[in-house]
Parts: sequence; C-alpha cells; structure tokens
Amino acid sequence: MKVKVKCILAALVPLFLTASLVVPVRASAAESPGEAYAKLLRGQEKEFVSAAEAMPADKYNFAPASGEFKGVRTFGQQVTHVAQAQYFFFKGFGVTPAIDPKSLSNLTSKDEIVKAIKDAFAYAEKSAETVTTQNAFDGIAEVDGATTRATIAAVSLAHTNDHYGQMVVYLRLNGIIPPASRK
Repeated sequence: MKVKVKCILAALVPLFLTASLVVPVRASAAESPGEAYAKLLRGQEKEFVSAAEAMPADKYNFAPASGEFKGVRTFGQQVTHVAQAQYFFFKGFGVTPAIDPKSLSNLTSKDEIVKAIKDAFAYAEKSAETVTTQNAFDGIAEVDGATTRATIAAVSLAHTNDHYGQMVVYLRLNGIIPPASRK
C-alpha cells in the first residue's frame, strides 16, 4: 500500500509542477514585458558589475591554470565578452548603440572594462524596454537560435548568468568573496 501511494504521489508531482507553468500569472497592469526584462537585467547588472569591481585591477589578466582550464578567458575577457554580447543580443531591437561594439575588444584596463559593462547593460536595458505584449513573440533576426524579442532577452539573461558564475570562481580562486555572497 505504501509503495502505491508513493508511486501515485511521484506521478502527480510532475503534473502539479507542469500545471504551475501553464497557469498564466499576470504581472501588474503597470509592468510591460519590456519593464519586466529591464528589471531582471538591472538585478543582474548589480551582481555582475559588483563582481567586476571587486576584482583588483592587477588580477584582470587572471585565468585559472591548474585543472581543466586550458584556453579559458581571463577575468577581464569574461567581463568584456559579456559587454560585447549585450550589444550582439539586442542589436535587432531598434536601439542604436552609442559605440561600435567591436571597439570593446581593444580594452585592457579595469576602468575601461567596468565602464564598458555598465554601458552595455544600459544599452541592454533600454533595448529590453522596447518589448511589448504586441511584439514580444514577433519574429526578428535570429540570434543564437532565438528568433523573438522575448527569447533573445531570455538568452541574454542566461548567457550573462553563465559568465557571472565563472567570474565568481575566478574571484574565489583569488581569495575574494563575491559581493553578492557577503553578509
């Protein structure tokens, strides 16, 4: 009897989880999809930029050497890559960047790189704010397999989180507790 109950419960849990994904959850009437994405980007920016600022300038060329880290980006390259990626992901949203994103590959100092990531997040947030309920799922030029504003914005968020995780490892390997993990 106990086994049957456990099996039934085990079968029902995925149904409840799936149902919670299907039931529409309404954002407040004042929050558009663009505002929701921009809000997520601002939260992500806070963690990402604080991590970039926490690494000392003389460690921006740090890349792990022991273990399976051959060929990985340096800390500064991680930050610069994400800055370039923000321009790449949001290029089809109709917002003109203030700079040529290709120029970011020439950055070397911490100050330049931190400014670039802040500017890139500002661009991403401004671009994300253009997402409306009417255009969120309209097709636009493909970016990394995503073809709508909503999916491209989601891919950008996931991509940045991936690199933020790598930055956290680099910080900790240098004895630095990431600001988001400090009490």
